[in-house]
Amino acid sequence: MISFPKWKAALVVLVCLLGVVYTIPNFVSKSMLEQLPEWAPNQHINLGLDLQGGSHLLLQVDTEDIQKKMLLSLKDTVRASLLPEDKTKRIGYRNLKVSGNSVTFSLRSGDDREAARQALLPIAVMMPTGQRSHLIEISEDGSQASVTPSEQAISERIGAVVVQSIEIVGRRVNETGVNEPTIQRQGADRILVQLPGLGDPQRIIDLLGQTAQMTFHLVNLSGSATSGSVPPGSQRLPSLNEEGRTYVIKNQIMVSGENLEDAQATFQQGQPVVSIRFNGLGGKQFGRVTSENVGRPFAIVLDGKVVSAPRINEPILGGAAIISGGFNVQGAQDLALLLRAGALPAPLNILEQRSVGPDLGADSIEAGKIAGIIGLVAVAVFMIVVYGLFGLVANIALAMNMFLIGALLSVLGATLTLPGIAGIILTIGMAVDANVLIFERIREETRNGKTPFNAIESGYKRAFTTIVDANVTTGIAAVILFVMGSGPVKGFAVTLGIGIMCSMFTAILLSRMLISLWAQRTRPKTLNV
Repeated sequence: MISFPKWKAALVVLVCLLGVVYTIPNFVSKSMLEQLPEWAPNQHINLGLDLQGGSHLLLQVDTEDIQKKMLLSLKDTVRASLLPEDKTKRIGYRNLKVSGNSVTFSLRSGDDREAARQALLPIAVMMPTGQRSHLIEISEDGSQASVTPSEQAISERIGAVVVQSIEIVGRRVNETGVNEPTIQRQGADRILVQLPGLGDPQRIIDLLGQTAQMTFHLVNLSGSATSGSVPPGSQRLPSLNEEGRTYVIKNQIMVSGENLEDAQATFQQGQPVVSIRFNGLGGKQFGRVTSENVGRPFAIVLDGKVVSAPRINEPILGGAAIISGGFNVQGAQDLALLLRAGALPAPLNILEQRSVGPDLGADSIEAGKIAGIIGLVAVAVFMIVVYGLFGLVANIALAMNMFLIGALLSVLGATLTLPGIAGIILTIGMAVDANVLIFERIREETRNGKTPFNAIESGYKRAFTTIVDANVTTGIAAVILFVMGSGPVKGFAVTLGIGIMCSMFTAILLSRMLISLWAQRTRPKTLNV
């Protein structure tokens, strides 16, 4: 005897109603949605770059800068290894410098050759492949010595910088409010950035083009600095906002921007400024420096340019400060954004920039609508012709399947792309496949002489395993496409996966509920399937 519990029927109806309610906002203008109460569903399906239009950027991490910084860091490590704190273990050397892809130096005494090798050995750590990260070579007389990073060590460093850059680029882009950006790695040193709905990407380009490495230095006030020459241990840097003006600052970094905890654009005396707050370590360093240098100018340097050099009037002990530099409102907001997101570990170069017009996206959506309508009509006509009343039930389930897909895409905030539309159209065909299996089973049971009620019950039970197996295998393929794929492939995988879940629900539960209610109400003597 066919049965469908009332609680299960109520649950199915509730899910279907929610599917309709959460899909409706996609057919309503945003101005109308804004008038609805906060608790009402108001999510739209996010459209991808190919449907909505927007900007496409291909960035490349500056690998030369990475290697340069890697060698400068290696130089400092070599110096520290040869001159440890224990003065009895210090090894004399001269002419320590970066030469090509190596750090080179010479020993003052050839007798220190083995001691130097042992001191430098910790630098050449073992890589996962069993190779040394750095190659150490010292001539017999000690007149020539070099430490060279291996190709694998350089590749791993570049890879780590790319991963870190992707995270920082993501933070910077997300701070601007761009909806559903796509930021992913391409190749060994490239980053793909897609910004749907952004017609003019210049502000994003400006933000991504800044490394945003902030440091704080004392200004050199010696006589030679004021006379025009640059004293040893200092450098001349241009002003960020005052064209033609330069500052001579000391090379020593008194406080690093790495210790910044927060940055916000605000106003002081009616002028836009940036309020910064340091973490515990940075606050202590900032307090110590300002206490020891009251009355001296303190330069704030951003990417090799002096933002401002205010005079320290009193110790700043609270770990907070104000950066003023003739900003406009947008400039202050952008600087605060950059500081919050963090400094890029290496500069980014723009290899490719293009914009996708919204007209192309509108054409794609229209073509997708036409293809979807044609597919729906063709499938609906076929099901009614072949299965009659049961085919009508399958069509109702198919229509509800479309509503549920739209609702899930809206609620989950998934991005619909052109391949995603292809996935939905594919789902239309797959959605009725389960019903076809069920109806053919019911036909077979009817031919075997079973009563209508038993034939329906047996048909659903016997087809269940086959339906689950078919959808699970397709679902596994969708998961693999989502994990391993990128961009358009992920868009296809998302709609395919959501479509599989919805079709399982509509085919196994919704259609069974409708047929059960019909059978219990009409109590047919025969089945015309």
